[in-house]
Amino acid sequence: MGIWSPNGLSDASLIPMKIFRAVVFGFCFVGAMIAAAAPLMVIEDADQVVISRGKVPVLTYHKAEMPPPAGESELFRRSGFIHPLHAPNGDVVTSIHPVDHIHHMGLWHAWVKTRWQGEEIDFWNLKGGNGTVRFVEVLHRDDHGFKVRQQQVALAFEDRAETVVLDETLEVAVTSSAEANVIDYTMTQTNVSDAVLEFPAYRYGGGITFRAPETWGEPNDSYVTSTGLDRTEGHATRGDWVVMHGPTEQGSASVVIMGHPANHDAPQRMRIWPKGKVFFNYAPTQEFDWAIAPGETVVLRYRVVVVSVRLFPGDVVPWWRDFGGID
Repeated sequence: MGIWSPNGLSDASLIPMKIFRAVVFGFCFVGAMIAAAAPLMVIEDADQVVISRGKVPVLTYHKAEMPPPAGESELFRRSGFIHPLHAPNGDVVTSIHPVDHIHHMGLWHAWVKTRWQGEEIDFWNLKGGNGTVRFVEVLHRDDHGFKVRQQQVALAFEDRAETVVLDETLEVAVTSSAEANVIDYTMTQTNVSDAVLEFPAYRYGGGITFRAPETWGEPNDSYVTSTGLDRTEGHATRGDWVVMHGPTEQGSASVVIMGHPANHDAPQRMRIWPKGKVFFNYAPTQEFDWAIAPGETVVLRYRVVVVSVRLFPGDVVPWWRDFGGID
């Protein structure tokens, strides 16, 4: 990583980038905070919910199960995720079913290492066949997003019947302009089973998760956290946000993911791959055990900002102040 300064720029690039940011990113922030000139359209069919700004797509949420790639186990079928997620110019900034992790699904969430009724249940990795995530129904839809019901399910095993462990809502609220797509991603999870769902401390899982396109990878990408750490240093550190960057069809794009300060164990620790492809996860139990008792409800809030240019850390601060309620 280059020399990091408080405004997120190396000394060598400070002056020209100040000019560039004054012209572009001032509009970027304003555009993210006000209604877009082109109206948002939220269209639902039997399989998906699609949000667009005029004719430019913003995101697609999958109600129907996505089948696995040819030759892969049917256990990899999954619904309840977002892909593709787009930059304001329409470029795609997510991928699904990458060959190294078939279960990665664009923008999604699921718990990994859990204990329930004395057994280990993995709702994330899917291939083990003891847990999964499913879309159930659309609860609400308006001109700015939607609210859906999902379930994290312990699958039938030996004498255990299939059981819904977490009944959850996912609320997706979108503001979109030519400068930025801003997605608020709120998970509300209730343990509807008769047993405690335990989360032993583990390096990933639970919070919002992002898998970038396969074109994003060394040396054509970057990560920088809110504390100024890059991909070689950022894993297992706490951060209010991360900004990631990579090439797209029309040039480049950046994806910012923020964790709300009211979240459990905030600022949450992060799972960042130190090399290879681009993957990110906020892990609420990376350091400490946690649990959700029967009947208990927890809420986790995140914000995703996507732009069609490369962002630097200083450019993220206005969005963070707005989301985190910081004056």
